[in-house]
Amino acid sequence: AESDGNAAFADASRLPERDLAAAVDVVVAVGGDGTLLHAARHVAGRDVPLLGINRGRLGFLTDISPEHMLQTIDSILAGDHIAEQRAMLAAKLGGQSGIEALFALNDIVLQKGETGRMLDFTTVVDGVYVNTHRGDGLIVATPTGSTAYALSCGGPIIQPNVNALVMVPICPHTLSDRPIVLPSSSTVRVSLERDAHGPAHVVCDGEALAKVSAGQTLTIGLATQTVTLLHPREYNYYELLRSKLNWGRANRDRTSPRG
Repeated sequence: AESDGNAAFADASRLPERDLAAAVDVVVAVGGDGTLLHAARHVAGRDVPLLGINRGRLGFLTDISPEHMLQTIDSILAGDHIAEQRAMLAAKLGGQSGIEALFALNDIVLQKGETGRMLDFTTVVDGVYVNTHRGDGLIVATPTGSTAYALSCGGPIIQPNVNALVMVPICPHTLSDRPIVLPSSSTVRVSLERDAHGPAHVVCDGEALAKVSAGQTLTIGLATQTVTLLHPREYNYYELLRSKLNWGRANRDRTSPRG
């Protein structure tokens, strides 16, 4: 079976993933949302659209089901699709040379590195001090990422075409420390307090890509790069929310008690 599988791809060219977007017209991500998020960083700014086949659990972004895959891909390649530009985030870590900008489609997260310890950090938006926080960390999310980690921490759902970002504390020690919706043009600076217990992790779309030490500053803002997602013509954002978040399911599935 293995030899047959290899024979089927005998004429296929293999490229490192970092070089793939420069050599193709469209990228198809087969997997869960994490797979598509990983692919998004490679196509960002290259004008190469991305579509996702859902083989994961939730499938907010990979919205094409496997049973409809072949028919849907044929239609999309024929031009029958919806193309949607999604904003991305970029982050830079101050005080360290040689670290390239970090990119994310969903969110950039500052989170504690040591279990059982809280982070102490301050936030500044567009040069104006916002707050000094204590908790497990902070999420800065795009509208695309508003239905991911930010949602589980109490953040709002933001439609993808709204020009906004959301800043969400993770398990804040002060319960009044709430999510804030910001203009998409905002620049967020997060500084780790000097008495922090070890470095914090910078996590971009679920992948830990850097560490922040006490006294360093992480700067997060909208990236110049965007990602183009391709959807089937019948794609409907509200229908997607109803399906993935099980809105109204309890009412639809409820049956009358029987005597």
